[in-house]
Formats: sequence, C-alpha cells, structure tokens
Amino acid sequence: MADSLKIDFQPFGDLEGGDLVIFVGETLKPSSAVAKRLGHPAASLLAKAAAAEKFTGKSKAVMTIPVPAGIQADRLIVVGIGGEKDLEKIDYPQLGGVVGAKVAGRAATLVLDLPGVNPSPENVADLVMGARLRAYHFDRYKTKKDDKKPGGPTKLTLQVADPAATKKAHKLRDGVASGVLLARDLVNEPPNVLGPKEFAARAEALSKLGVEVEILHEKAMEKLGMRALLAVGQGSSRGSRVAIMRWNGGKSSDAPIAFVGKGVVFDSGGISIKPGGGMEDMKGDMAGAASVVGLMHALASRKAKVNVVGAIGLVENMPDGNAQRPGDIVTTMSGQTIEIINTDAEGRLVLADLLWYVQDRFKPTFMINLATLTGAILVALAQEYAGLFSNNDELAERLSVAGRETGERVWRMPLGPEFDKMIESKFADMKNAAGRYGGSSTAAALLQRFVNDVPWAHLDIAGTAMSSPQTETNKGWASGWGVRLLDRLVHDHYER
Repeated sequence: MADSLKIDFQPFGDLEGGDLVIFVGETLKPSSAVAKRLGHPAASLLAKAAAAEKFTGKSKAVMTIPVPAGIQADRLIVVGIGGEKDLEKIDYPQLGGVVGAKVAGRAATLVLDLPGVNPSPENVADLVMGARLRAYHFDRYKTKKDDKKPGGPTKLTLQVADPAATKKAHKLRDGVASGVLLARDLVNEPPNVLGPKEFAARAEALSKLGVEVEILHEKAMEKLGMRALLAVGQGSSRGSRVAIMRWNGGKSSDAPIAFVGKGVVFDSGGISIKPGGGMEDMKGDMAGAASVVGLMHALASRKAKVNVVGAIGLVENMPDGNAQRPGDIVTTMSGQTIEIINTDAEGRLVLADLLWYVQDRFKPTFMINLATLTGAILVALAQEYAGLFSNNDELAERLSVAGRETGERVWRMPLGPEFDKMIESKFADMKNAAGRYGGSSTAAALLQRFVNDVPWAHLDIAGTAMSSPQTETNKGWASGWGVRLLDRLVHDHYER
C-alpha cells in the first residue's frame, strides 16, 4: 500500500483552514487554551450542538458541527475522551484511528491540548500511529477505483506543546507502524503471488535497514536434518525456504533474543485435506512469519539497542503423489521422531525444526514463536486474545503486561504432563495430533519438546492475525497482530 498520511507538528497557534479537531471530556468543556482560540460564542455553540446531537463526550464519540464565524476552518470536529476514569487510560492509538477515519482524504489541524490530561510526546505519537494504521487499505489487485474511498492523502497538522520532542517520538513509532503494515501486506497477498521463494525475498529486503538476512534452501535444510519442516512442503511444486534475520543493535557479547514464525504460505491440509468452504483464508497461515518480519522491520527502523534473531519457516502444504501421509514417521533435526496422524497439523512440524535450530545455533536469552496454529484456540478465546503458552513465568507476565498496554492481548493457557502424555505415540517419540480435546495445549506440548531449557513462549494467533476483529485501527482482513506487542516487550525489558 502507498502511504496516504502526511504529518506535521507545530506549536499551538493560529489555524490555517481545513478541518479543526478538538477534544472534550464528559463536561463538554474544551481546555482553556482551545476555548480561548474558539472564543465564547463557539464554546456556547458547542454545548447547544451537543444537546441537539445527544453527544456526551463519551470516549471516542465524534460530533461535527458548523464552523462559527471568525474561525479559519472548514469543519469543527469534536472528539470525546470520556470521564475522569477514562482519562487515566486513554487508548491513544484507537483515538487516532477515530480521528483518522473522520478526516480521511482531507487536511486537518488537531489541537492536542486535552482537558484534564497532558498528553506526552509518546502519547501523541501513538495517536498518529493509530491514524496511520486506520488509513491502511489493500487494494493493489483492484482495477476499478472505489468512489467511496478518499481520493487524496490525509494531511494532519498536530499542534502540540513540544513539537521537537513529539517529532522524535513519532519517528520511533512510525517505524513500528511500518512494521505492522508490512505484516498486513504479507498476510493479505494472494498465495499465487507470495510463495516461499517470494516471501523469502521480502525478508531479504530488510537488508536495506541493516538486517543481516540468510536464506536456507532445501539442500541446506536437508544437510541440517530439518526433515519435519521439509516433509510439510514435499507435496508442493514450490520449494521450501527458511529465512534467518539478524539485527545486531546490542553489544557483540550480548546473547540475542529470538522470534520464530510459522510461514505456511498456503495450507490445503495436505492429504488430510480441509473442507472447501473458507479454504481461501489459508493464505493467511503464514501470519506468524509475517509478524516476525514486521517486528524485525520495526526494531531495525528505530535502531533498537538489542541483538535479535528472527527465523521463519516458509512452506506450502499441498496434496500430490509426493505429499506426506498419515502414518508416516519423520525424524526432526533434534533426532526426535514424530508420527504423522493428520497432515493438517503441519505448523508444529515446521516450528519443531526451527525452534531446535535457533536454540542450538544462537543460544538465545529467550525464544517466542508466533503461529496460526490451531482452530481450538478460537473455541477457547474467540478472536479477542491470542493463546499464550510458556515455560517461564517472568516471560509470560511481561508478555501479558505488554499485551494490555498495546491492546494486543494474550491469555495464558495450560501446559503440563497431562498434555504431554496425550501426544505419546505407539510407533514414534510423539504424534503430531492428539484428538479433539485440548488441541491448543497438546500442540504447545509438542513444541515444548524442542526448546530444551531456553525460556520460551508460544503465541497461538489463529484468532487474532487474520479475518481479524474490527477496531478503530484495523478495518481490514489482516491485522499485523504481534508487531506492536513484541516491540513493546523488547523496548521495556531487553534493550540496553
């Protein structure tokens, strides 16, 4: 997608036309600075219009009223920020999404002088990020223009207390937003365009930001013994790939942190083929890998002071005469064997080899993997939370806090010997599917066998990453879920 948002930061001052956006709480009184700029008649008009429109200043509510004489603006847009309790926890990205939708395709001045709260430069940067995420659309394959969409770019001028500090904070947040949008683009791409080879090339493009990228082809994976990963892709005419991305922003002596993503570019289910209805959505079965690429983009863009490894396994799961079968037994890179019960339980095979490879080669401080792994997680958590499984309480708690702060929420799910027992096989060390019950926990139990003692977390994002819940910052199919969550985790706990 082409960026359709232009941003400028200025000190509080005169208006220059376009829309004027102000913020009020449930008292319906703008800040003293805004009231002074509007003048007494305008403030009086605001109260009358609110009564007529039943506008109460509720958080994220919007009212547009005629512009009073003497004010240099085309429209006056009033955005609610709620009552006293709401002011303690304003969701600035969502607020930015509300504003971005209202002024899409227009020029607007936002006066960031809020009644009862003093937004920091970081708060304002979050608001702008929300507006940018809301502006995203994926229509590169449409040949006809949608007349309902804004024709030109949105131009936002933000009047703030400290333009220089806000511009600096915005630069950091903008890199994160770009990472989210990159992840969305990857998930939205059709599978005939984005195969393993093409996905790997998108990862290689991160080298422009200083990320070191290494692509493993099938011969290299064969040599390493990644037979579980390769078995998933052996029914496809398109060769599998592994992309290893390294951002070295910390000291050379620092152990890296690691993120691992499932990248099944299309999942037919293989021999255990999926039902036809909804199979088109399986182009999004690489959303975990997309999030890892987006995260690496975000960290490199803001020059994060930490060493990071991103690893993604890129395969296509297709049925043909060469595809793996139920009943096959594959030997993983670790030497452990897995009996294939269901070829549609393929993501865990990809991750098994990747997790082992990453912990063995890079000796990371921790590993977090992301995967659209199980439909069972939607049964448990709908599309509101990602499932969190972890062998480390500190890492799990840090992820939970970062989730609450960014709105990309996680809910910890159980791991234990009972689930491990459920994946025991009569013929191999384990089986890749354990039946109907506890499907998300048994999948996580299999993954845990490949992390050794490394602190590890598994995020099952099947409900949050594609066909995503609609929010003020996302009105599309792919959400780019995980980029903001993990960037916050890194920023708050692992950078020097």
